[in-house]
Amino acid sequence: MHSPTLRLRGAAGARATPSLRGAPAALALLAAALLPALAAAQAAPLGETVVTANRTPQPLADLVADVSIVDRETIERSGATGLADVLARVPGVEISRNGGPGTTTSLYLRGAEQRFTAVYIDGVRMDSQTTGGAPWEAIPLGLVDRIEVLRGPAAAVYGSDAVGGVIQIFTRKGEGPAQPYVGIGAGSHGTYKAEAGVAGSAGEGGAVDYALGLEREISDGFNARPVAGQNPDKDGLRRSALNARVGLQIDPRQRIEGTLLGADSNAGYDTTPLGNDDRALHRMHALGLNWRSQWTEHYTTRLSVTDSRDRYETRPSPYVTDTRLRGYLFQNEWRQGGHLVTAALERREDHLSNGEIDGDRSQDALALGYGFTAGPHAVQLNARHDSDSEFGGHNTGSVAYGYAITPQWRATASAGTSFRAPTLYQRFSPYGVASLQPEEGRNVELGLRWTQGASSASVVAYRNRVKNLIVFGAAGPCRDEYGCYANAGRARYEGVTLSAQHTLGAVQLRASVDLQNHHDETTGRQLARRAKRHATLGADTRIAGWTVGSEVQAEGRRFDNAANTTVLGGYTLVNLYASTRVAQDTTLLARVDNLADKTYQTARTYAQAGRTFYVGLKWAPR
Repeated sequence: MHSPTLRLRGAAGARATPSLRGAPAALALLAAALLPALAAAQAAPLGETVVTANRTPQPLADLVADVSIVDRETIERSGATGLADVLARVPGVEISRNGGPGTTTSLYLRGAEQRFTAVYIDGVRMDSQTTGGAPWEAIPLGLVDRIEVLRGPAAAVYGSDAVGGVIQIFTRKGEGPAQPYVGIGAGSHGTYKAEAGVAGSAGEGGAVDYALGLEREISDGFNARPVAGQNPDKDGLRRSALNARVGLQIDPRQRIEGTLLGADSNAGYDTTPLGNDDRALHRMHALGLNWRSQWTEHYTTRLSVTDSRDRYETRPSPYVTDTRLRGYLFQNEWRQGGHLVTAALERREDHLSNGEIDGDRSQDALALGYGFTAGPHAVQLNARHDSDSEFGGHNTGSVAYGYAITPQWRATASAGTSFRAPTLYQRFSPYGVASLQPEEGRNVELGLRWTQGASSASVVAYRNRVKNLIVFGAAGPCRDEYGCYANAGRARYEGVTLSAQHTLGAVQLRASVDLQNHHDETTGRQLARRAKRHATLGADTRIAGWTVGSEVQAEGRRFDNAANTTVLGGYTLVNLYASTRVAQDTTLLARVDNLADKTYQTARTYAQAGRTFYVGLKWAPR
């Protein structure tokens, strides 16, 4: 049966098969490349500092968590047209999109449903109280500076929603003398982009830092739904976006910072009778204010107030849904030697306006954490209690341990619990059931990482079981005869992720392979739009002043429906990119995406772009 949430922002809930017949042969080649640890995908250097794992800056080498980092350079050369496309090249991530640019996009982290990934922009929580999950199609890629992807449940740190993991998006932060930039570009399907901004610091010792960015994107698009009865018109996109970030270092121990990311987009899609120009209007913002204080050598606090909005409207079909989230966080950190103790008080307030729904709910939480590193040992313990205004108390916890077997080899193990409270739409819409209970998960994982010089490789095996899974089913206790939401499902997300990186002469290689089995434990069928195998392989080098590279993305066969009868075929995409400095401060970038002009779908009846070209110039004095 077809869920009513498909009308809101796209289908995300069908299931897929365990069979992998028809998967691209490139998958086997990529796996063979990984086994000798000759290449890897987005593996983060151990010297990096990561914020997302425990909500506080920590060296990656001290973490037991499974984390990937995507920096600005990787984003710019990726050839990606949207944020989800960049993330699809990170280990453990798959996406589906209902059509062309700016249309409904779903992301699966370790196979978990879209709503099971907690998403933050500069510490500001983004979510929808209709379908659940972040509005990936609405977040402007051009203003993103860095992305951290935490795989594995993190509800003991973040509370509701972090069942599959956490993705944190960071905008640019100013530092040093003013650094302006201006960029323009043009590509296939009448695509034009323009960007401009400046970042830097001022005052004594750079006490005030600032960053401002503007972006405008226009695309004529293509016929994203080439089926009978749908408009054969092009489904284009118009988007304007901005980000602003200002920080004040009051003294060496006190800092205040404000952040803003906002975007308005207007995208075409096809769903109503022939002749209508269907438009999806999307408005989002993430606004945050932070005060960080280091009271002593060991004790630090952070106070945050955040506000976010996800408003989605369709025309001429009249539909509007508007989610507002307000958050308050008071985090305490005590560091001494190899010990890190954290204690946080947090409040989240959700509001949904959707037709007859105009409702609120809140969650208050206490979260405690303890981390310890000494010699080859690393331990991380977390516990959290959430008190929901609708469901009462909910406890989550996690324990993780890492051991450096040798200077090159490190083993990790972890276990944790998680939950997701049902959305206000799932409870109070015509299809809603007020008695729905939170979805609950239990996860275990084992990891092994090898690092030597510029080369590294890792393997992580995981199993995440979710009960009380909310699904849309037959008519029941709700007001609509079409069908109702119910806690009727159980799902198992399990798999192995292999990744590595290696420099071979002047060539940098990177790749990953995900071998997974995500299925409905009630029916035994594969979960929707998630393949048994997917992989990436990339390489880049310097030739005669040019940086040139290529990337292969391979996705196995999936199913698009709950009965596992509608097949989405496997596919392999090849992307090429090249860049060079044409003047002292000006860089030329050229990309070809889907070089072989592959015809493929990530959602049934919705086309994806064929071969596309893009050329851009960027002026950025250094």
